[in-house]
Amino acid sequence: MRLIGKAGKAAAIAAIAALALTACGRTDTGTTGGSTTGGEAFPKDSLIGVALPQKTSENWVLAETLFNDGLTAAGFKPDVQFANGGVSEQQNQISAMITKGAKVIIVGAIDGAQLGTQLQQAKESGATVIAYDRLLLNTANVDYYVAYDNFKVGELQGQALLEGMKAKKPEGPYNIELFAGSPDDANAKVFFDGAMSVLKPKMDDGTLKVLSGQTTFEQAVTQGWKAENAQRRMDTLLAGTYSTAPLDGVLSPNDTLARAIITSVKAAGKPIPVVTGQDSEVESVKSIMAGEQYSTINKDTSKLVEHAITMVKDLQAGKTPEINDDKSYNNTVKVVPAYLLEPVIVTQENVYTEYVNDPVLGPITKQ
Repeated sequence: MRLIGKAGKAAAIAAIAALALTACGRTDTGTTGGSTTGGEAFPKDSLIGVALPQKTSENWVLAETLFNDGLTAAGFKPDVQFANGGVSEQQNQISAMITKGAKVIIVGAIDGAQLGTQLQQAKESGATVIAYDRLLLNTANVDYYVAYDNFKVGELQGQALLEGMKAKKPEGPYNIELFAGSPDDANAKVFFDGAMSVLKPKMDDGTLKVLSGQTTFEQAVTQGWKAENAQRRMDTLLAGTYSTAPLDGVLSPNDTLARAIITSVKAAGKPIPVVTGQDSEVESVKSIMAGEQYSTINKDTSKLVEHAITMVKDLQAGKTPEINDDKSYNNTVKVVPAYLLEPVIVTQENVYTEYVNDPVLGPITKQ
């Protein structure tokens, strides 16, 4: 997911407009919190609220434009808000959407566990709540979840790390370090758990060594998904643990942090290890082409927004939105019916073909 230029933005918006004019923790336990149905239809020109988090990565900036234009093209009145002031601002924004009479509220939460009061108010008002990209936690008042398969994202990152290191050095053991996202983002632990499902067996058999000893999610987190926090931690690791020992790989949960980690390694004058990422940010795709960042994950924001708008259209017509996963996303109170899109891993091997039809990355990666 990424920010795109004017031509790419126009193409993405056009795709969603064309559609509009046509008809946290991952687990396999728990019970669904009752069946979710389409409910009563509502007017086509209804207000649709979209509460987005802080502008910490390119995908959120793009989502704002796509939601505004896609919902407008579908005949709705969008109210798209960013909560750059933090959780309390997002709480106030959702309350304001309820007061304005929003029929559907799409929530990309800053902290999915701190919106319980507002989501209760939303349900009492008759609004449908859709968790977007990040699961809403500890509440029964969320109807649907639309996202990429975040556990699989982590699995792909773990696989890429192993494959990248083996390609550079066929025989282990390998020294690695683990980075995770922000602890207030419900996705961060899911990404980490997915990666660890691949890496932990290799840590147990000695193939992988984390010389810092920082192997838990709590030890690996990057508060706020901020690049400076990741770079500071990497600086500390390089100056201490890896002052003489080689570093073969770094699990990075997204592209912004991957580039910060690489910046730290370069500043220390050390060889760049295998570094993973996510979101297909333009600068990271260029870095992959240059042989620095090893991998990213392609999660097309336009497709995610497109499906969220499809859900809104179904609800407006009184239909039950399509889901493809009704057992995996337990928010501690209920298992939230989800529609999951498939992520794709990108390395130098497929970077020139994966984005061939992308309006921005296609020209960049054209050979």
